[in-house]
Amino acid sequence: MPQYVARAGRLLLEREAELVAVDEALSELTGLRADGADSGARGSAPGRPRGGLLAFSGPAGLGKTTLLAETCRRAAARGCTVLSARGGDQEQQVAFHVARQLLQPQLAGAGDAALRATLGSWYGIVGPALGLCTAAGGAPPDPQGIGDGLDWVLTHLAVQRAPVVLVLDDAHWADPESLRWLSAYAPRAEDLPMLIVVGYRPDELPAHAESFRGLPGRSGTRPIGLEPLSAQAIGRLVRGSVGEHADDAFCRECWAVTAGNPFEAVELTAKVRDRGLSPDESSAHLLRDLAAAVKGRGLITRLERLGPSTVRFAWAAAVLGTSIPPALAASVAGLGGEEAADAVDRLREVRILTGGERLEFVHPLIATAVYRAIPDAVRVALHGQAAWSVVDAGFGPSMAARHLLETHPEADPWVVQQLRQAARDTLRAGAPDAARRYLARALREPPLPEERAAVLYELGCSSLLTEPATTVNHLRAALEEPIADAALRDGIVYRLSQSLAHSDRLGEAADTVGQAARTATSAKTRLRMQEEQFMWDAFRSDEPDSPARSRRLTRLAERLTGRDLTERYIIGLRAWDATLRAEPARTVIRHAERALRGGLPWAHEDFGFEVPVLVAMTFMYADRPGRAEELFATGIADFERQGWRGAHLAFGYALLGYVRYRRGRLTEAEDFARDGLRLAERVGRGTPVQWYCVAILVEVLLARGRTREAAALAEEYDFGAPFPAAVVFPDAQAVHGELLLARGLYKEAAAELAAVGRRLDPRGMRNPAWCPWQLNLALAESHDAPDQARATALEAVERARQFGTASAIGSALRTLAEVTPGGDRAKTLEEAVSHLERSPSAYELARALVGHGAALRRTGSLHDAAEQLYRGLEGALLCGADGLAERARDELAAAGLRPRRLRTTDTDALTTQERAVAARSARGDDPADIARDLGIDQREVALLLSAVYRKVGTDQAGLAQALGD
Repeated sequence: MPQYVARAGRLLLEREAELVAVDEALSELTGLRADGADSGARGSAPGRPRGGLLAFSGPAGLGKTTLLAETCRRAAARGCTVLSARGGDQEQQVAFHVARQLLQPQLAGAGDAALRATLGSWYGIVGPALGLCTAAGGAPPDPQGIGDGLDWVLTHLAVQRAPVVLVLDDAHWADPESLRWLSAYAPRAEDLPMLIVVGYRPDELPAHAESFRGLPGRSGTRPIGLEPLSAQAIGRLVRGSVGEHADDAFCRECWAVTAGNPFEAVELTAKVRDRGLSPDESSAHLLRDLAAAVKGRGLITRLERLGPSTVRFAWAAAVLGTSIPPALAASVAGLGGEEAADAVDRLREVRILTGGERLEFVHPLIATAVYRAIPDAVRVALHGQAAWSVVDAGFGPSMAARHLLETHPEADPWVVQQLRQAARDTLRAGAPDAARRYLARALREPPLPEERAAVLYELGCSSLLTEPATTVNHLRAALEEPIADAALRDGIVYRLSQSLAHSDRLGEAADTVGQAARTATSAKTRLRMQEEQFMWDAFRSDEPDSPARSRRLTRLAERLTGRDLTERYIIGLRAWDATLRAEPARTVIRHAERALRGGLPWAHEDFGFEVPVLVAMTFMYADRPGRAEELFATGIADFERQGWRGAHLAFGYALLGYVRYRRGRLTEAEDFARDGLRLAERVGRGTPVQWYCVAILVEVLLARGRTREAAALAEEYDFGAPFPAAVVFPDAQAVHGELLLARGLYKEAAAELAAVGRRLDPRGMRNPAWCPWQLNLALAESHDAPDQARATALEAVERARQFGTASAIGSALRTLAEVTPGGDRAKTLEEAVSHLERSPSAYELARALVGHGAALRRTGSLHDAAEQLYRGLEGALLCGADGLAERARDELAAAGLRPRRLRTTDTDALTTQERAVAARSARGDDPADIARDLGIDQREVALLLSAVYRKVGTDQAGLAQALGD
């Protein structure tokens, strides 16, 4: 905290309630009362730390800073680690300025090796943001990644150096990046040995910090508001300053002219002492003029009397903000050493500045008044001089950039250079908004004509993740400029197509790179643009001629060897296209493996993550979910290592959940899908990743039998028409149709699902393993058009056999059986079970088993029915399919049988994967088959079985009995 407040502790008048709140919070945090005794705090066990948030608000001058300084003092006296920071009016444009004040002192003392050991994988992500290291090459982290990293650092400090008290003064002036982070982090303090104490002016709190007003804290959902001091308190303050002989009339007039503002009262009494006034009624009439002299224009008049050099030094200090190096202020003011030192002494004497090696204004009100008093032209010039001085002093372009924002454009190449470098540094530190401000200012300078395209390109890249639509405008403008560098032009075109795609304008994205491919003079550039066009066309739901594109892609991919990343991306797109068109699964796998030879990075700076995701998904649809999970695990690790913890990580978690869903591990699938949705919401509502997450979560909830919850989720997120222009998986419209079907809205479901078919079939997307719209359409049609339902299901079976995976064929046969009347149903279900037993789709197998058992029961084959129903019940329970399990129980009850439970309570401790391995092993399945179907290796099967034997208390011989099979 600023040095001046240490002297103000004696001025904490009428703040008893606030200090009680502080002491109570510190007692609960430390487990000790102020006197050192055990606190026994209510709501917590004695000695058990409990953190939280304490917020104070009030207009300027009411003593927030003094109160927070006293909080720091009391926290330190109780042995707390104190982290303190203060927002600055002039530093609001400096990204992570407050975060650096809080965290840098705790970490900067260690050497680089120790710092790397402390921060671990977060070193390269949060280190640049905190000014602890320079950013490495590669793509910058996204804002969510920086936020998560700062969360980790602060939590680590809270645990390692507990108890911790974090104090933020003048939060209304904190930089947006720090304030958004702290606003989101503050609720976590309740669960940590950390007390967060915040002070701010409520009328000046910016929009990005509005959450501070409603955060649950120790004073409820509202901050503790500071009130002006009473006449009695002002009287005590006056007598403490000028003497006990000050009479009541004089003290009351002091209160009246200051309106109970303690800062103004302190300054007023100092003026009284300086003037040698007698503190009695005879001098009371002079107080109003004196009060005016300690603020606003009166303060400036007082400053001007100190001489031009002192005024200029004060102006320079106001421009620099807080924690001001005297030498830097002298350089900005254009003063020599002796002249600057003399100015500092004078400013200290009149209580404008305080401090030694680092100077501060005695109060932010004074700093604001001085800054606003600087003539406009002089202020602009001082900011320009400050930028030069900051760079010359070695503080770097990022520190200079905030000053350059305040200068007028003068076509100065040096200014453009500094702003561009500051933007690069800031962007790599994870603050794209700040980078955008710097580059927008550089564009107004303006840059040299030959540099304008590059500046527009950098400006576009800075807003790519957060504002893709804005990026489109900048990049299109860049392409209209003369560009001599072919690589720059290619980069602009690539980023433009990416931005258009992320803005749900896939047709324009494909056309942009398609045009570039046709006009490219370099074979390498042409191939790269063709790859991008193939990719965006593959995601378009309105592609005009998908079969023709597929033929071109097939011809091109067959002659490529995968020698570089562009070629491997094209081969990967060929694998995905083969999946959609239901080419034989062996063809899909062949191309997918070709694409992976040489590597497909997920977090490449110049290549998107879409193709690696598509390749991973081809393995899932081809009944190789274990391979898909390996790739997703690698990709998610790449995202986290790069600091991409927004949309990228949301996609990774959601699609990994989808893989788990396809394997029948529904509980885990739901967890991953919810994690993905939580991450997607940090990016924003209505984004493509949110569509993915909601579609997957709806499908998982339906599989678990929680239709009402799925419907509520769909309503909450407006999951319905109009559907996105991009192809998503699972197909959003098909999932919506499945939801309508589950709700019993058969006609509406049939119409929705038929619309899916009309959209996908002309594009050649015929694989029911990818989009099972025909299966659900057949079920919807069976209520009013049974013959049509059977025809629809038969066509789906034919398509599934074309693709050739056991899960696709088995699922299609199960649906065919459900819409087939009579004795043929049981035979078809028997075939479905046979296929699904060879697949990794445990949920689909459980559905077929229950359906087969029900069909056998209706034909009177009760023994065989019981066998299948028991197996189906077990499979449903292992999958987490509660609705299916209930149906199995109902069928067993209708057959006069009771559902059997596992015979030992020890089996309740088994994980989902252990249960699956145990069930397969109890049936006598070969470990190699178990490993293949579950996507794990045989060694892991053996380890899982050992865990099962230990938990259940049996061996292989008794496993079947223990499982009740």
